Amino acid sequence: MKKSRIIHPFFARWQSLLSGSSLFALLLGALAFGLPSCIEDQCESTQTYFVFDPVYVQPTDFRKPIEVETPRALETPGKIYYYNGYLLVNELRKGIHIIDDRQAENPVAVSFISIPGNVDMAVRGGLLYADNYVDLVVINIENPAAPVFVGRTENVFPGLGAEDPQLGILVEYVQREETQTLPCQEQRGDIFWFGGGVMVDESALDVFTADNRGNIVPSASSDVGVGGSMARFTLAMDHLYVVDDYQLHIFGLSSPESPQKVNTVSLGWGIETIFPYEDKLFIGANSGMHIFDNSTPDNPQFLSTFQHAIACDPVFIDGNLAYVTLRDGNECQTFANQLDVVDVTNLTDPKLLKSHPMHNPHGLSKWGDALLICENDEGLKIFDASEWDKIGSRLLSQSKGFNAYDVITIGSRQLAIVIGQDGMHQFDISDPARPVELSRIGVN
Repeated sequence: MKKSRIIHPFFARWQSLLSGSSLFALLLGALAFGLPSCIEDQCESTQTYFVFDPVYVQPTDFRKPIEVETPRALETPGKIYYYNGYLLVNELRKGIHIIDDRQAENPVAVSFISIPGNVDMAVRGGLLYADNYVDLVVINIENPAAPVFVGRTENVFPGLGAEDPQLGILVEYVQREETQTLPCQEQRGDIFWFGGGVMVDESALDVFTADNRGNIVPSASSDVGVGGSMARFTLAMDHLYVVDDYQLHIFGLSSPESPQKVNTVSLGWGIETIFPYEDKLFIGANSGMHIFDNSTPDNPQFLSTFQHAIACDPVFIDGNLAYVTLRDGNECQTFANQLDVVDVTNLTDPKLLKSHPMHNPHGLSKWGDALLICENDEGLKIFDASEWDKIGSRLLSQSKGFNAYDVITIGSRQLAIVIGQDGMHQFDISDPARPVELSRIGVN
């Protein structure tokens, strides 16, 4: 929001009389030298800001046995995960919905796991691994209607700041809008600190957000679940891998109910997503795609980086090709909206093959030659990806009327599961040119 134009009342009266005359400009110049103290006394300006108030939580308040509740409505859906016919849908920073999806035409919510601060998840062998602010919790979901808390590993993820002895752990910033009227001589610029929160002029708000997955084709019953392309948690090589904004956290799962942190790898800032493929890890960052050799699971080794303009970039790998979506937006610091196809045959020297213009691409998945891309307010688009250089001109179908953030494909069921701001949608994609919506669960 731009600052309002300031005209001193004295000048305003004369402007109405002398409008259109050069005399007005001359008069302003003359009076500017004679009335400085008067102007300073009366000049005011209104400024509107976003204020980001810090939220603290005492460890004793969230380090309790996880509670299981009856099903509740979706309100702010986050990431999605598929495991043995069940869907897990994150309720942003509140917990996880478990939905029986064995009949995609009629999904049934069976329980809600209350996990304060939760954003990400992964499942293996009936055990759910999830973040609980700075802790990692383990929950047995073999009976999805009655999950059982197994345990927690404390302080394995970084908070947003140092723990305050009185206030607790800083866990998030809550945005609110505030308007102030200030004398002109007290204008403070676009960004400053106030009352423990960050205050930012709306016109300058382009790069601040509080927030910020591989995909497989599972059988009807699989030991490991499936996440989307926006995931920060993933499972591979008997390990759990978690990325935050600048690090890779590695947990050994030799004792699945008691994950042990075995390593932390520095990655550089701007880390967003992680995607395992064979014995490699592909890590999406806002400056590029990092490739790691994971043949030694405790200690992945950096191989290369495919660099691109600053942008948000979910990644999907299929064979020797990487599909990377770049999008603009406040958190993404760019104006790029495109699909990059990258040749990763030589993992130490990835090559850009082609960029295809897109609307505002987010998460993506692939089933056979069908490439599914979430296009934000333009819904889900399915492209023919049989020839990488022609993807952009081969749109097979578009499902509109909803917001699309991320997508999972379940190949054995010819099913696409899409999550967005307005809820979850499921499609039969047996014919990618004519997807059929099977069901939807809207937000409350």
